[in-house]
Amino acid sequence: MGKKEMEAPAIASDVALDVQDLGVRYNLQLTKKNTARETLNRLLRRGREDRSFWALREVTFQVQRGESVGVIGANGAGKSTLLLVLAGIIQPSAGVVQSNGHISTLLSLQAGFDQDLTGRENIALAGALLGVDHREMERRTPEIIDFAEIGAFIDAPLKTYSSGMRAKLGFSIATAVDPDILLLDEVLQTGDEAFREKSRQRIIDVLGAAKAVVLVTHDMSWVTGFCTRAILLDEGRIVMDGDPETVVARHIENAERRRADRRARRAKMAAGEIEAESLRAHKAKGRRSR
Repeated sequence: MGKKEMEAPAIASDVALDVQDLGVRYNLQLTKKNTARETLNRLLRRGREDRSFWALREVTFQVQRGESVGVIGANGAGKSTLLLVLAGIIQPSAGVVQSNGHISTLLSLQAGFDQDLTGRENIALAGALLGVDHREMERRTPEIIDFAEIGAFIDAPLKTYSSGMRAKLGFSIATAVDPDILLLDEVLQTGDEAFREKSRQRIIDVLGAAKAVVLVTHDMSWVTGFCTRAILLDEGRIVMDGDPETVVARHIENAERRRADRRARRAKMAAGEIEAESLRAHKAKGRRSR
């Protein structure tokens, strides 16, 4: 990214995120399943195959201030990888990502949580990770605790928390630090409808302050009922970008087609197995008759 990123022109003030020709390539040459001898043999072999995999390819879009963008697609489409790049957790192999303002995301918060520290202590730790002044974080801590609704567990080690409790605490922190850009990845699936509704209102408040939200989710009701725009990813590329209801409809059609294809393949495999079993039975009958 280096030189190209430094030469990229400044983005307009009304643009929160600017993504141009983004690509992320993973090298599959070295895996846990490969022994040292197998790896050496591959390296010495002439014309060795390219074992790289593009999780994202030629992804270009902008997010305006006050816009809520839902990123959807099948498993493995590249949704979470995209969010990791936007959060600055991984560096792209190609392209440029620029942002206007402070980014807050549960991706980095969850990774930075210390399982042996209490919830209260992790709030202070998260503040440091997000670059919030310690005194300011102390001032916001009561509000964070109140919003998270985890009661006395706030003073218990994080390792005693359920996944839902960790999500509540993380969401409360991420949205309490007044982010310019909020990145969310399936963090609202707590199974607690009351908290989900409160979270929805909190994000609406974030948008009302002319901030930007990018949400990766499998919950289409969130996309159609909350997002102002949706992006559909397929095999690492943007295949549709626009009105949430239209994009969600395409996503559902694609999912139904994939399910139909899988059913057809299973039926063919089952038919083949039945034919093979009939052939084996016929041969066995022939041997017995001799």
